[in-house]
Amino acid sequence: MSASTYASGIVNSPAPVLSVSPVALPAPGRAVDIQVRVSAPVTGDKLPIILLSHGQGPSNNLSSLNGYAPLANFWAAHGFVVIQPTHLSSKTLSQVLDPDTPGAPLYWRSRTEDMRRILDRLDVIEAAVPQLLGRLDPDKVAVAGHSMGGHTASLLLGARLTDPDEGTEVDLAEPRIKAGVLLAAPGRGGDALTGFVAENYPFFLTTDFSEMTTPTLVVAGDRDASAHMTVRGPDWHTDPYVLSPGPKSLLTLFGAEHGLGGVSGYDVAETTDEHPDRVSAVQQLSWAYLRTILYPGDSAWQAARNALTTGANPLGRIDSK
Repeated sequence: MSASTYASGIVNSPAPVLSVSPVALPAPGRAVDIQVRVSAPVTGDKLPIILLSHGQGPSNNLSSLNGYAPLANFWAAHGFVVIQPTHLSSKTLSQVLDPDTPGAPLYWRSRTEDMRRILDRLDVIEAAVPQLLGRLDPDKVAVAGHSMGGHTASLLLGARLTDPDEGTEVDLAEPRIKAGVLLAAPGRGGDALTGFVAENYPFFLTTDFSEMTTPTLVVAGDRDASAHMTVRGPDWHTDPYVLSPGPKSLLTLFGAEHGLGGVSGYDVAETTDEHPDRVSAVQQLSWAYLRTILYPGDSAWQAARNALTTGANPLGRIDSK
């Protein structure tokens, strides 16, 4: 299945993209203010919003507002406003933050608070990017995240965990978020985790998807073993689909590893399965899913599903419930 096949009659024509960064959002109580990148089409009104949470890869800058250009640029060119924060876990802040800052090193709770603060301060973003003034639709918001960013997104979509420091169940579901895309996201905890993760990142131990009710597309690679994280193998990344209630869809990409073909950046060394057509599939299927969830009656998702399965050598399969 080629990228050109996907683009035929499914995705709307791309618009030029305006991208502005860094936009600083005041964040009292946070170690530093939140810096975000805002990418948007130069035309259009009542634009839906995607909050994009970065992962924790080995590169210095991809895990920040500067990463995930293949996704941010595509979604913006096709009608979304994409807002990318630099979370406190980013390597770009390693010279600024004290390693003993509460929540270090992955800042799982702070990451979700970043997204909520962005939604609280859309007016500040509009003022900082005047070309967006009056063009956002705050009633149509989605969240997407890759790897650790998928964990962040899952909590905003309704997944829960027990705070390992306080021993209390944490519910961080954000009702303003209407849909989600989880890309190579972590699965359940318990005996699915490696000893290293259980010991060093205990918040992963109690991940529970049973209350994650927001419509979500889960994207997983069938060769994403993530042996540093789980003893289960690639199917661990399907847990957000398998263990949550519907409505959900699962896109399983054949031959894909943790980079899903290269979603974190253009031609980056950490992509172990570089595959432009696979990235194109992620771009277009995620776009189509969000269009249909946010605009009931839109046929983009069904058309994209059909395109995925009709070729002689499909890149993946889709399951839904």
